Amino acid sequence: MNDIIIHEVGLRDGLQVEKNPVPMEQKIKWVEALMDSGVKIIQLGSFVNPQKMPQMADTDTLFSHFTQPGKKPANVTLSGLVLNEKGLERGMTCGVDLFCMGVSASETHSQKNTGMSTAEAADRITAMAIEGMKAGKRVQASVQSAFGCGFEGPIPEENVLKIIEKYLEAGVKNISLADTAGHAHPFQVEKLFTKIRSLDPTIDLAAHFHNTYGLGLANCFAAMGAGAKYLEAAFAGLGGCPFTKLPAGNVSTEDLVHSLQRSGLCLDINLEKLIDLAKDVSRFFERELPGFVMKSGSIVNFKKKD
Repeated sequence: MNDIIIHEVGLRDGLQVEKNPVPMEQKIKWVEALMDSGVKIIQLGSFVNPQKMPQMADTDTLFSHFTQPGKKPANVTLSGLVLNEKGLERGMTCGVDLFCMGVSASETHSQKNTGMSTAEAADRITAMAIEGMKAGKRVQASVQSAFGCGFEGPIPEENVLKIIEKYLEAGVKNISLADTAGHAHPFQVEKLFTKIRSLDPTIDLAAHFHNTYGLGLANCFAAMGAGAKYLEAAFAGLGGCPFTKLPAGNVSTEDLVHSLQRSGLCLDINLEKLIDLAKDVSRFFERELPGFVMKSGSIVNFKKKD
């Protein structure tokens, strides 16, 4: 667990359900704050149709800005979500470091999210992953709705494992399980991640949980215990998939880092800077956001007053 890495997805998953567009200048400030805090992987956006998701209309420009010399630390990785071949092409052009792509284990969610069946999406995403790796790019392939679906309910494990096996056959070793609907519970998480790790112990596992029913942090720790190395979270707990039945926020980045640091992990991240960022995001949207530590304050390195 000493190598846990935070993958910040607030700029993409956090903002995609927000109706009021965030100006690019504001996004740049938030990204710079994340870099200053020590977060190593930052997802700047998704390469989707801007008419369907206006919040992501400046994704290409945002990447072009931060891939200029001197705009980001050398140890920071910029990731972007792609759903199809056109998105992959756009990402290649503007300098994405890590391509994130995925297939939903739920037929209903797959159709609503991509307009494709799970089988068709798996074929196309696998081909895209191969193309990305051939171009020398890092690729993370995910299974969305891996723990349940708001439309279909429980998702059979074999549906998830079938997609994972297809990824492994294509040579993809960075694999994420996404709890799109927030249905996961810790024992289920531990069991499924353990099964996947048994398929290939060299896999780099990632976990993406939504806090729909309040189990996000517990699920993160269950995934870590089963070998997950990358944990995805969003500042202030923003977010939710607009194509699921009940969109709900991601695990809050500052809450997750706070929990990890109390366990002696991720000590290279400046928690106070993350809390300041979350408060700034809350002020921008002029409402209280789901994160807890931004309201309660940190007890990491707590010192009793005389």
